[in-house]
Amino acid sequence: MSPAGGLGPDDVRDRPERWDVVEESTVFEGRVFGVRSDRVEMPRGDGTEIVVRDLVRHVGSVGVIAVDDRDRVLLLRQYRHPVGRLLWEAPAGLRDVDGEPLHKLAERELLEEAGYRAGRWDTLVDVYTSPGMTDERVRIFLARDVAEVPADQIDFERVHEEADMPVVWVPLEEAVRKVLAGDLHNMITCAGVLAAQAARASGYAGLRPVDAPES
Repeated sequence: MSPAGGLGPDDVRDRPERWDVVEESTVFEGRVFGVRSDRVEMPRGDGTEIVVRDLVRHVGSVGVIAVDDRDRVLLLRQYRHPVGRLLWEAPAGLRDVDGEPLHKLAERELLEEAGYRAGRWDTLVDVYTSPGMTDERVRIFLARDVAEVPADQIDFERVHEEADMPVVWVPLEEAVRKVLAGDLHNMITCAGVLAAQAARASGYAGLRPVDAPES
């Protein structure tokens, strides 16, 4: 029997919806993100009301959960100024090249940030980072059959926060424990590690192809 309202488990899928915006204004416009203030017409009882919603427009990003043949996950450490912490993270990058396929961006980030290539790629999970305030969307890929690339074959110079990013391989089950213990905080890392563990438990069956469309 379906719960109140007639909805059941099969209905639990996110779907597009757009309420009318009667006015919008740009508060800030930057290279990676901008801030916009919208006056949105929302349903209320038998009528509607106009409410103000501020939102951060973001170019979006990708993340990579790389798992080797010993079931270890690759993490790298990076300074994150907004939170004032050194965070252990999965390789990730901005969608800042127009028209670049997302899996090609993921391949580039794995190579440039960590120095690895992968022979097998799958789509692992899609997430909105904080949908109450931003439209940033992240596709997290699963990379397997990984191999290290000699440094002299990588034509990329790390600068700023990326200049000193140590790389470690952590057993996947240990990474899961660290997520649940609160030792890891990066959203891509936490969501990706937990999704990778769930995927491994099913023998990696049911993963979407690397070029699966975003819904």
